[in-house]
Amino acid sequence: MRIGELATAAGTTVETVRYYEKEGLLPAPERGLNNYRSYGQPHLERLRLIRNCRALDMTQDEIRAILSLADNHQTGCGPINELFDEHISHVDERIAELTQLKSQLTELRQRCLSARPDTDDCGILHGLSEMQVEERQERHTHLG
Repeated sequence: MRIGELATAAGTTVETVRYYEKEGLLPAPERGLNNYRSYGQPHLERLRLIRNCRALDMTQDEIRAILSLADNHQTGCGPINELFDEHISHVDERIAELTQLKSQLTELRQRCLSARPDTDDCGILHGLSEMQVEERQERHTHLG
């Protein structure tokens, strides 16, 4: 199949397919006699696996690790389980961060329960200027 057909079958865009190829997540396809790229079922399965990992908010490094483990049929499920346990831990950390963020936002919002005619009287703005912000710790990120 051609790149457009692969992208459609996987529910993604041609640009995404090219990006994953460039990043080494998706192997380069064979070329036909007409020099067009020719993708097969293994490309579609791998692309779906990548897309599903992204849907689970996994980083490219995590996806690379899963693909490497998937390619090495001798490793078994243990390392994949460990990778998922680590990812679940990252999700738990992010949930805790978001819970704290929601608490801070809710507290600020409670400072201004009605629309004030003048922003000088706005409890949220006063709260923002009084807030003590701690240095953010480096954390696992799912961007990229």
